[in-house]
Amino acid sequence: MGRFGIAIRFAALAVVWGASFLFIKIGLTGLSPAQVALSRVCLGAVALIAIAAWRRKPLPRDPALWGHLAVVSVLLCVIPFLLFSWAEQYISSGLASIFNATTPLITMLIAAAALPSERFTKARTTGLLLGFLGVLTIVGVWQGIDVSHELTAQLACLGATTCYGISFVYVRRFISWRNLDAPTIALGQVCCGAVVMLVLAPFIATTPVRLDTPIVLSMIALGALGTGLAYAWNASIIAAWGASNASAVTYLTPVVGVLLGVLVLDEPLAWNQPVGALLVVLGILAAHGRLSVRKKVREPVPA
Repeated sequence: MGRFGIAIRFAALAVVWGASFLFIKIGLTGLSPAQVALSRVCLGAVALIAIAAWRRKPLPRDPALWGHLAVVSVLLCVIPFLLFSWAEQYISSGLASIFNATTPLITMLIAAAALPSERFTKARTTGLLLGFLGVLTIVGVWQGIDVSHELTAQLACLGATTCYGISFVYVRRFISWRNLDAPTIALGQVCCGAVVMLVLAPFIATTPVRLDTPIVLSMIALGALGTGLAYAWNASIIAAWGASNASAVTYLTPVVGVLLGVLVLDEPLAWNQPVGALLVVLGILAAHGRLSVRKKVREPVPA
């Protein structure tokens, strides 16, 4: 695939992942949070199985590997999908997308504690401090701490991104060295997540369901595109551009999420939310050394 095709996939990935929070919000009009998470992971698994069948690549047979993928599925799919879906009952889809942008910084913090090769540097420390300031700005701490559903929902979003961070470090430590391609890893973790959610469904997803066309289309887009096909797109972008450049999609998804929330759902937007998001993005850039001209010249940007 040429450069133009990869660029199209990059733009599509930013739109699909940014729109995921809008799809969750629409789904919640007729489904419970657990039912949204169940629909998302099961439809994602169906899409990835279809991709695997088209690729005709055999699945790994190592039981230990599947055990690790099961752990990752809980950390990367089950818990975050449930937390984000629950949180969006009380906060806007745009705000949820902003909190999702903290994932690279939280991943960096967890990696520094768990991986000897990922110790703190001056750039990473600066980035984490900027990101922390951004989170405080998003929450609006100067207004006082009011223990309410809104604050709890924001903490749930941070809990979801913390699970993402733990899962990425877990993958790097126990799976990456096995030299599996990204679509195979995605297939394993999403399918394991679907099995877990199907087992839990009789206990947590039993409320009455109301379906209409927007809800059905949103769940298909959230699952088949955002949790299925998007993984394949991301893998091809990483192969063409490298992990560091591909990760720039993180900067665009909150922009898409906020814009769609305002334009489609007429969600309110307080000034501190985009300002806080900007600080988080600056923190990511600083942590990767992209705010230092001298560092860019002397050494490559770490993946």
